[in-house]
Amino acid sequence: MGLAMDSTLASSFMKISSTSPRFCNAVSQGNFSDVAGDIMVFVDGQSFLLHKFPLASRSGKIRKLLVDSKDPDLSKLELFNIPGGPDAFELAVKFCYGMNLEITTSNFPFLRCVAEYLEMTEDYREQNLIACTEVFLNEIVLQSIEKSLLVLCACSSSLLLMAEEIGIINRCIEAVAMKASKEQLVSGLASLGCDGQSSKREMDYQGWWVEGLSMLNIDYYQRVIAAMRRTGVRSDSITASLIHYAQSCLKGIDKRRGWESGLSLGEKQRVVESIVGLLSTENIKSVPLTFLFGMLRMAIEVDASLNCKLELEGRIGFQLEMASLDDLLIPSLLSNESAFDVDTVHRIIINFLQRIEVEDSDKSSQCGYESENPNSPSHSSIPKVARLMDGYLAEIAPDPYINLEKFMALLEVLPDYARVIEDGLYRAVDIYLKAHPSLTEPDCKKLCKLINCQKLSQEASNHAAQNDRLPVQMTVRVLYFEQLRLKSAISGDSADGSFSQRNLSSSGVPSAAVSPRDNYASLRRENRELKLEITRMRVRLSELEKEHAFMKEGMRDAKSGENGNAFFASLSKGIGKIGIFGPGKQLKHGRKSQATDGKSRRRQRRSSVS
Repeated sequence: MGLAMDSTLASSFMKISSTSPRFCNAVSQGNFSDVAGDIMVFVDGQSFLLHKFPLASRSGKIRKLLVDSKDPDLSKLELFNIPGGPDAFELAVKFCYGMNLEITTSNFPFLRCVAEYLEMTEDYREQNLIACTEVFLNEIVLQSIEKSLLVLCACSSSLLLMAEEIGIINRCIEAVAMKASKEQLVSGLASLGCDGQSSKREMDYQGWWVEGLSMLNIDYYQRVIAAMRRTGVRSDSITASLIHYAQSCLKGIDKRRGWESGLSLGEKQRVVESIVGLLSTENIKSVPLTFLFGMLRMAIEVDASLNCKLELEGRIGFQLEMASLDDLLIPSLLSNESAFDVDTVHRIIINFLQRIEVEDSDKSSQCGYESENPNSPSHSSIPKVARLMDGYLAEIAPDPYINLEKFMALLEVLPDYARVIEDGLYRAVDIYLKAHPSLTEPDCKKLCKLINCQKLSQEASNHAAQNDRLPVQMTVRVLYFEQLRLKSAISGDSADGSFSQRNLSSSGVPSAAVSPRDNYASLRRENRELKLEITRMRVRLSELEKEHAFMKEGMRDAKSGENGNAFFASLSKGIGKIGIFGPGKQLKHGRKSQATDGKSRRRQRRSSVS
């Protein structure tokens, strides 16, 4: 049949108004209600019995197919790869037949893409479908953040290629970013007023804006965030959006449209890696620590990439002193191992120490010399982390599956100066020994060597001296330092007095009565005495080790209660023989001898002064 346009029928198509939200053609389908269909169109296996004239009058693609066909009475036509499939084609057919068709944000992407596919341009008819959809896009969709987001959500996978090609997605993304930037600027200017309502209005704006972006899938969301950064949207708003988006995607809070709520493991993995990638460009201190720990747990659960985990561990290590014990209790997914992921915590601490080292090197380079200011923020954060680690070690110590090497690595990862008192460390080790009774004696010795007995409080030392789970060597060290502490307490008053007399007078001016040579001689004498005391303690320690070997033989030979009593009697005699803490008379005699030495020294000083 001929395809020449009928002028009477063509003039009956009325123009549509570009200002009205209802974009429709006024020609009724009644013009063809009494005419039998003359062409069957197949779209993805679905057939449509239609008329050639209304289709050819609007669609350049169908007109070309009919003209190029060798069959003048062509009755069948098949269309392939129509964006949106049969549903979108049906909408275009309704427009061609002049049926009332309202363009909305939900059907706009389908209409615009199928119109592009069918070549429904102004070359074939005025106010054709492409022109109508473009008016709707420019005057309605791009003027609103919410409508732009809805259009992005409606661009499903079947429309993706065509929507990208004709620029729908990019234009909506840029519109969202530009509108968000403008609204943020307006709200910021309004907040400069004195009334509190402007600030509340700004918070309300940010609330809906953050929630609105959670409708997008991860691909569109990444592009929107990148566009917002280019247009100058505030970093705190972007961070709030990232947190809300992660929670809505990964915790089942489904407020998205056009995207499946039940994500597979691979999709969750991709979402986690994408969000962490977006976080990497944000200020390292702007992201809450609790959220970072939550993302790290999720990254471990979905087996995200190594770079993703390392990025999170580095960010956590940068502000580790602000963490809580619950944050560090990261569960392990490996079977037949500890219930806690101690390897991840160890790497976080290493990141923290590297940050401290960098901060110290920067300060020393600025000052021109190495600075050891204990009041600096870096040094003040180390004791906080040490207390946090003591609690963490005590929490994981009862786990029977925790590896000794990993436990020891956590014990010694922090520098020695991190802990002023090591009671928490001693408590964790004691819990570990109690939970692992099968630990060999060499392993017990290696573990207990990590505790500095000089840093134990009086209460912890008393507990350690009576703790039968500790190896003998540690008990000896505890008793030795307790003896030194007791000696210092006994002679503390006279020593303090002599020191103050030797260095400062009562007025705070250096005393001229004692020369610097006398002070140096006194220090050398005290140093010799200390070396002599250390030599004596070494001899006593070797004797105690021999006694320990004897005790082990006695324990093996003991077969009855009487033998056991004899064994403990010999044990008490051995300890009394070594005499770390001698009998009361010896202690009293020691005090008298020390007092006599103190008096003789004071007489010598008086005689030298005179």
